[in-house]
Amino acid sequence: MNHTKTNRRGFLKSTAGVLGSLSALNCWPSSSARGDEPSPTRDGPAVGCIGVGGRGMAIAHEAARLGRVVAVCDADLAHAERARKKLNPKADVYQDYRKLLDRNDVDVVINGTPDHWHTAVNVAACRAGKDVYTEKPLTLTIDEGKLLRRVVDETGRIVQVGTQQRSEAQFQTAVELVRNGRIGPLKQVWVAIPYCSTKGGPFPKEPVPKQLDWDLYQGQAPEHDYCHQRTHCVFRWWYEYSGGIVTDWGNHHIDIAHWGMDRELSGPASIDARGLFPNEGRADCFNTADSFFSRMIYPDGLELLFFAALGDPRTYGDVDKHKPISPEQTEWLFGKEVPEEIKSYSRNGVMFIGEKGRVFVNRGGVHGKAVDELKENPLSDDAWRAAPSTHHMRDFFECVASRRQPVSPVKIQHRTITACHLTNLSLRLGRPLRWDPVQEEIVGDDEARQWQSRPQREPYRITV
Repeated sequence: MNHTKTNRRGFLKSTAGVLGSLSALNCWPSSSARGDEPSPTRDGPAVGCIGVGGRGMAIAHEAARLGRVVAVCDADLAHAERARKKLNPKADVYQDYRKLLDRNDVDVVINGTPDHWHTAVNVAACRAGKDVYTEKPLTLTIDEGKLLRRVVDETGRIVQVGTQQRSEAQFQTAVELVRNGRIGPLKQVWVAIPYCSTKGGPFPKEPVPKQLDWDLYQGQAPEHDYCHQRTHCVFRWWYEYSGGIVTDWGNHHIDIAHWGMDRELSGPASIDARGLFPNEGRADCFNTADSFFSRMIYPDGLELLFFAALGDPRTYGDVDKHKPISPEQTEWLFGKEVPEEIKSYSRNGVMFIGEKGRVFVNRGGVHGKAVDELKENPLSDDAWRAAPSTHHMRDFFECVASRRQPVSPVKIQHRTITACHLTNLSLRLGRPLRWDPVQEEIVGDDEARQWQSRPQREPYRITV
């Protein structure tokens, strides 16, 4: 197949034209519009979609409304064929993402791979001259984030991280109120995420499906026998491929917390986390914690409490019913000094607590006295404002055209996910950690410092 290299000036011109037309028609899809079939434009950038499972397919649908999907790729060919049928029947299908990246006519990559593949694909795409929309959590380890940040800086590529809450009005309102002092100086921040059970297993070995390249799917992770519970939706409950609920929902809500705290390019100085592992380390079982509590203190003394809301229990995938948490376990998890409100919290979201009041925000809305007073007392014209993004994927495509930085860049999301990784390291090691947010190193704990990276299986080691 003959692929011709797209002229950059022509590409930017056509992209700007498509974006202008869509804006004028006010036909941008909402982030929740997952079921609609895309209506691909004949103009705009050529898009390659890598990883087109559940979430990957959702973001591919959004991208297909803004660009031309010319190629789809997945280690599971059944997913790739389904994506081709739904996105563009004329698109080429690949199982190895490197072959897609070799194409000179692909301008934009949509990365919906499992978490342990995010960094490898993002690095390779940037090196291949592609701009990238990548799903969160951004990385598998802290050092992956440092590497990816360097590559993005060196290549000048546009990389938008899929923390779509940054493009939703209620989160923008919350951080604007906090950063403009409407609740007074911040005293504490609570970040509550759903209590998603990881009770499940042991899972027996199964034959590898014909359409799945199991070795490729495992990538840098340690080699294991195949079972379907290691793939697709519930891969997140294995540390080999993810960081559990701590990095999954955590990347979303810690991001909003850091935004409101004005700590987007910093991080905690100390981390003290505890967690419960319902399968108690048994082989061939899900191995991430489901209930956890982390106290993070930032260099100026501001405290962030990050925890699973035990009153918001959820199960999905091959997960058994929740294992009951005893009062003694709850007391151990949270400690005696934590407010009782937190121990039975029944909603996920971010609570900003200031000297003059509170603001709570989640996907359901933004609440608090400061919010109620906005109508009569709006923010001044010279107040600090969040970036005016109303649709996360659109913001990415606009940045591809203009070359400005997106609302959720790697340099910020690396810091966000670092706080989540540090929480996981503290709860897994069973001790507090000290962190230098300037040098980005764990202090005084050689064993913990080694876990800033992980051994990577050949030939899938990430190299630059």
